[in-house]
Amino acid sequence: MKFSKQPSEIFKDKEIIVLEDDLLLGKQLCAFLEEKGAEITRCKSIEEARRMLNELSFDAALFDLNLPDGDCLELLREGIVPENTSTVLMTGEGGIRSAVEAIQLGASDYLSKPFDLDELPYVFAKADNRRKNVRLRQHNQEQEKKKADDLFFEGSFAQDLEKLKKILEADRRLKANLPALLINGPTGSGKSTYARWIHAHGPRAENSFVQVNCSTIPDNLLESELFGHEKGAFTDAKNARIGLFEAADEGTLFLDEIASLSIPAQAKVLLAIENRVIRRLGGTKEINVDVRIIAAANQDLRQMIEEKTFREDLFHRLDLLRVSIPALQTRGKDIIPFAEHFLSELSRKYKLPQPILSEKSKLYLLSHTWPGNTRELIHEFERSLVMHEKGKEIELAAAESLDPKEQHSSKLNDWLNANFTFPEAGFDLEKELIRLIEAAIMQADGNVSQAARLLGVPRDYIRYRLQKK
Repeated sequence: MKFSKQPSEIFKDKEIIVLEDDLLLGKQLCAFLEEKGAEITRCKSIEEARRMLNELSFDAALFDLNLPDGDCLELLREGIVPENTSTVLMTGEGGIRSAVEAIQLGASDYLSKPFDLDELPYVFAKADNRRKNVRLRQHNQEQEKKKADDLFFEGSFAQDLEKLKKILEADRRLKANLPALLINGPTGSGKSTYARWIHAHGPRAENSFVQVNCSTIPDNLLESELFGHEKGAFTDAKNARIGLFEAADEGTLFLDEIASLSIPAQAKVLLAIENRVIRRLGGTKEINVDVRIIAAANQDLRQMIEEKTFREDLFHRLDLLRVSIPALQTRGKDIIPFAEHFLSELSRKYKLPQPILSEKSKLYLLSHTWPGNTRELIHEFERSLVMHEKGKEIELAAAESLDPKEQHSSKLNDWLNANFTFPEAGFDLEKELIRLIEAAIMQADGNVSQAARLLGVPRDYIRYRLQKK
């Protein structure tokens, strides 16, 4: 283990409270710690330690388990010992059960008596590392929560928020064994962002969020990566390693690009999800895992089922809850405030005053088809912001070739666009009705009945129109 400080320096200038009524051991402990540069407050009873902890702050605590007036677990149960105080317990023979309870109450470690005093620096160095890692994890969780809270949920995006809130309500009622969630959407639409938002606001926010891009894992490594392996399971397995299912236990496992998994790989994932049990590669022990699965797909999984490239049973297992993110170009005028939101975020990132978006840039935002969706939009703004001249309106680099007079270009004059006006040459209503129906079917992930509900027409109407096509 690597230490942030050398063990020999771990006690330098530290305030340490020692709770020990054994005259000889207490004297030896205090002398050893003072020699290492610590300032010691020694207590010989629970009551004395309680008073000192209420009056003073300590970097570390070394407690004997059993004292004449009780055991030191009272101090931990009462919450008198601050979280940022590294606490190590000293316990005699038969005190292991109490030591385990102490760990559960917030103690960092324990030592079984008798022990060598030279063990102390290493035990406290480990405790110090653990304390810093806990704080770092808390910080990362806070940052993730902040990023999730900064999501844009106005206009048409507000409908997405309502869906996410309903999922959260169900999650909070269940707490354990949360149902799988499938997020559909084109590449770059923000599927991983939505997954992180669900995790950050749900009942598992304090536990791990593990993201894996399924398209990057070769089939021969999939089992080891997801389920772990034992030492010697294959040629390069020099040590045992836990898999991502174990790493995400009691947290969230986000399987991005789930459609890229091969059929055999899908079968293994399905088995783990259904049974909530995994087995490491090369191992025989079954390991229970409580993992919330969120999967993301940028392809039509129903069509893949028809083509025999995706398992229907896995689809139904993942499709318990569903969120569909539409393509950015379908957002209409909401693209403008959406873009301004990200412009504000990027301005903070680069420590720049937020510039005003030029009219030409707004025109470009509405006319461009955004095949790369949100990811393309953010990259376009980031490039333009870096090259932007302070004090002027921001001009998207890609908008420079757009003539503002070209209000009736083919893209801008699309009836799906917010700036549509009817062309002088006339309008092909029958052709555009088919297009509208196809857009609804796409949003409904191929479900004709749902598409009919979106359009407010009978299912047979859609079939009739598509047959006339």
